[in-house]
Amino acid sequence: MTACGLSGHFFQSFPIYKARGLGKSPSIEYFCTNNHIFMHMKLSVIIVSYNVCHYLCQCLDAVWRAAQVANVETEVFVVDNHSTDGSVALLSREYASYLTAEGEGHCRLHLIANHHNAGFGRANNQALRQCTGDYILFLNPDTVIGEHSLVDCLAEAKSCPQLGAIGVKMMYPDGRFAFESRRGLPTLWVAFCKMSGLNTLFPHSRLFGRYYMRFLPETESASIDIVSGAFMFCSRTALEHCGGFDESFFMYGEDIDLSYRFLKAGFQNRYVPTPILHYKGESTQKNSFRYVNVFYQAMLIFFRKHFPATSLLITLPVYAAIYGQAAMTLLRQQAKSLGRFLYPRRRARELSAVFVGEEADAAKLSALAETWGLQLTIASDLSAIPPAEVLILSTSSCRFSEMLQAVERSSRRYQLGIFHPHRNWLILSGDVYTSAL
Repeated sequence: MTACGLSGHFFQSFPIYKARGLGKSPSIEYFCTNNHIFMHMKLSVIIVSYNVCHYLCQCLDAVWRAAQVANVETEVFVVDNHSTDGSVALLSREYASYLTAEGEGHCRLHLIANHHNAGFGRANNQALRQCTGDYILFLNPDTVIGEHSLVDCLAEAKSCPQLGAIGVKMMYPDGRFAFESRRGLPTLWVAFCKMSGLNTLFPHSRLFGRYYMRFLPETESASIDIVSGAFMFCSRTALEHCGGFDESFFMYGEDIDLSYRFLKAGFQNRYVPTPILHYKGESTQKNSFRYVNVFYQAMLIFFRKHFPATSLLITLPVYAAIYGQAAMTLLRQQAKSLGRFLYPRRRARELSAVFVGEEADAAKLSALAETWGLQLTIASDLSAIPPAEVLILSTSSCRFSEMLQAVERSSRRYQLGIFHPHRNWLILSGDVYTSAL
């Protein structure tokens, strides 16, 4: 399948950069009546996907809700990097109305199906050439945004005329704050602090802890250096000036490079504390040699490009540190893989789960629980949840923002499970349960 819809006129003209060249959330009605300033804007969302079809559908569901709340015309480009899990067929079936020329409401889906894995940066640039939005959101498929996320980013963008990119408060499925939500520029000193462990020993120090910038409050907007490519809300102006992703990076480092080019061009990168869920790496095999090699090769590309050393006294130790870190990471990952092989966790062990939601959803989930290996408890509300490994909430009972609040504010570290009753899907971190309708 080829790209659908409008032939983008906007990004055709600029050169793509190359290295060698639980309280209640505000209701939908509230947002729609108070953000009329966004009505005449257009937002482009670009999602590069590889073998994560269920997570991708969930991500799209969240985007549709957020676009409705923001009341902004939204075009979504999904670039499939030659998935083998039926992603293209599933999207064509599930979102047929969004793929039409009229779209669904003020949202329209464009699907680009690659015949090979083009890599993250190149795939994003494919869609970038066709985008027509005033703002462009690069979004990972293993994310779930809240209903108000786009509103918060648009409001921040309107208040920052020199905007480069906006990052957000990313959370893991157990509600923990993801430190990569805010990162400092990986200069030689910052990289040294990260690799030597000083960043871990003094996480809140402005001198030693700049890699994750944990000296900044999680709940306040702030200027930052590096915005994560998992959620990267960019201004059209900045992208026109700086170009797209550097395609020398295959999978990692592109976001760091683009963020730095924004800064060097005089634009600002901002952090907005609107929460999103990031499963972090559902589409990557992080125990593989290929992952380690690609990740640390990206570090080397960035180092050579932006901080070319003039002396071997500087170059060699840095290279040795990078390769040493890569080797240690690989050894740890292989040890974990061996441990899982020798002492496998049997999926037959039932997960303890508690469900809070509507009676109809509870009945449907209860009927599927035995098949899925769940020890399921039904709770009446979030104020009295019994101990369990997983907290399951339903898309028909809760907004995504309420789900995020529930796991973030819970005194226990529940893993969030999202139940899609209209599809008979239960999505966890690292596990997807499905049943034929």
